[in-house]
Amino acid sequence: MKHFESLLSAIAATMLLAACSSTPDSTDSAGKAPTSTATPTAPPSTAGTAPAPASQVATVTIPPHKDPANPLFAERSVYFDYDDFSVKDKYNDMLARHGRYLQSQPALAIRVEGHADERGSAEYNLSLGQKRAESVLRALKIIGVADARMEAVSYGEERPRASGSDETAWSENRRADIAYRQ
Repeated sequence: MKHFESLLSAIAATMLLAACSSTPDSTDSAGKAPTSTATPTAPPSTAGTAPAPASQVATVTIPPHKDPANPLFAERSVYFDYDDFSVKDKYNDMLARHGRYLQSQPALAIRVEGHADERGSAEYNLSLGQKRAESVLRALKIIGVADARMEAVSYGEERPRASGSDETAWSENRRADIAYRQ
């Protein structure tokens, strides 16, 4: 029994000393960290070792219409002149890009949201916004997008993009936006 107690004391003393041990201070007497003069070494050779395991991180693919770096995400608005709802030729390429994308993605559907500036009555602006949305819908239909995958809605003057009562703000608010539903 006495032998067991001495063994236990020796183990306890060893553990206590190990817990109290310290590592040398990495600063010199002036309080500065020592500078290294060692030259860098090349990484160890991997010859004859097993290859690293494949990454367990899943690859995430963002659909083009949700990717901020893609024109399908960034270019979705058709702007109109005052009291007008005809689509200008400068939007043909953008609409063609959306049309081709929709044709390649049969599960996707869109809503075209028509808007108007604050001038005019609420009823007039709702009607004008609807005409703008429907004109974009017609352009996409010509490209080949099926009617069943598109919807036109009007918000009139209720959802302005720009605040203010000048031509700069009004021109931003006279638009139709393509909104992907998925």
